[in-house]
Amino acid sequence: MKKITVYCGSNTGKDIAYKEGTIQLAQEMIKRDLDLVFGAGRVGLMGILADEMIHAGKNVFGIIPQKLVDIEVAHQGCTELTIVETMRDRKWLMAEKGDGFIAMAGGIGTLEELFEIMTLNQLGYIQKPLALYNIHGYYDKLLDFLRHATKAGFLHQAQVDLLIVSDDPVELLDRMKAFEPRYIEKWEVK
Repeated sequence: MKKITVYCGSNTGKDIAYKEGTIQLAQEMIKRDLDLVFGAGRVGLMGILADEMIHAGKNVFGIIPQKLVDIEVAHQGCTELTIVETMRDRKWLMAEKGDGFIAMAGGIGTLEELFEIMTLNQLGYIQKPLALYNIHGYYDKLLDFLRHATKAGFLHQAQVDLLIVSDDPVELLDRMKAFEPRYIEKWEVK
């Protein structure tokens, strides 16, 4: 694992824990000589993460649609800044470039990216580690919902078990490194 795609907010959130956790993740990635693939925003948690990585001399690959460049949120300090046409293009390129994925605190876009990677893994299009960096319990309610979806019979427990969850960046990256891909048959045969 060399390049980690990180999905996170274009806002910083109301609790300082999100910013602090972002810096801790960046420091651990730097320590492990990992590169960053991200949505190329200069704002929010995205900007904080990228700035930390850039200041340490790490490779930072930003991928952003032209529309967001036009409203001046693109991070110009990226090692490589790729401008694409659509959000869909951005998501696919971020999925292709990363050797593993981390979803941090974020809004609808982050949730969409998280579920897209879960789906790609589930269907076998990719087989890469996916982690929830659960800073300040941000994803606790989502994890409750995934348990509910499993109990209701719409999600297999084995699929949920592939999701790496931790509030500790050291544990998170250790578990991602140890990830072994598994294809799980999700279809019910009647």
